[in-house]
Amino acid sequence: MKYLIAFILLFIVSDDINEIATINRMKDEAAKAYNDGNYQDAIKNYSFLYDSLGENNDKILLNLSNAYFNAQDTSNAQFHYAKLTESGDKSIKSIAHQQLGIIANNMGKYDLALDEFKNSLRADPGNNDSRYNYELLKRLMQDNQQQQNQNQDQQNKDQQNQDQQDQNQEQQQDQEQQDQQNEEEQEQQQNQQNQQQEEEQEQEQQQQEQQESEEENQEEQAQPQPQETEEMEISEEMARMILEALRNNEIQYIQQNKKKAKKPKDNSKPDW
Repeated sequence: MKYLIAFILLFIVSDDINEIATINRMKDEAAKAYNDGNYQDAIKNYSFLYDSLGENNDKILLNLSNAYFNAQDTSNAQFHYAKLTESGDKSIKSIAHQQLGIIANNMGKYDLALDEFKNSLRADPGNNDSRYNYELLKRLMQDNQQQQNQNQDQQNKDQQNQDQQDQNQEQQQDQEQQDQQNEEEQEQQQNQQNQQQEEEQEQEQQQQEQQESEEENQEEQAQPQPQETEEMEISEEMARMILEALRNNEIQYIQQNKKKAKKPKDNSKPDW
C-alpha cells in the first residue's frame, strides 16, 4: 500500500514537472519568436500558454497583446489591452492604457489618445513613456489647433477678399452697363434731335417753296392779260374809202415836209 501511494505521488510529481517544463519551454519559444520579430509564432505560443496551459496571468496577457500589436492586428491588440486596464498591477495597467493611447493616436483619434495617456499616468505617474507621449501629443494638438485657427483666419480673409473682388467686379459691371445705357440714351436723344432738326428744315423748306409758289402766282395774276380783238366786218366800198383817205393823208404829210426842208449847203464857202 505504501508503495502504491509512493508511485501515485511520483506520477503526479512527474506530471507537474513535465507541465512546468512545457510551460517554461513555451515561454522561451514565445519570447524567442517575439524577439526575432516572428510575431505570429509568438502569438501562437502565448495563446497556448494563456488559454491551454492555464498561464492566464497579466504578464503573459501583456506579452500576447504586444505580439498582436506588433503583428499589426489592431483589433485583437485593443481587445487584450482592454482586459489589462482592470489589472491589479499598476505598472501593467499603465502600460495597457499607454498602448491603447498609441493605437488611438495612429488611428487619428487624438482626443481619445490623450485620455488614454492621462489614464496611464494616473495608474503609474512614473511611466515616463506615457508622460512623454502625453506632453508631445498635447503640444502637437495645440499647434494643430493654432494652425487650424490660422488657416481658418486666412480662409476667412481670402473669402472676404474674394467677396470684395466679386463685389467690385459686380459694381464695375453695373457701372459699365449704366454707362452703356447712358450712352445709348444720349445717342437716342441725339438721333431724335437730328431727326427733329431735319423735319424742321424740311418743313421750313416746304414753307419756303410754298411761299415762293404763292408769290409767283400773285405776280402772274398782277400782269395784264392780252385782250382779244374783235374782228370787225366792213364792206368793200368802206374799205376802199378808208384806204383812199390814208393815201391822201400820207401825200399831205409828204408835202408838208417838203415845205420845211432847208436850203442846200454852199460847199464853196468855208465852214468857218
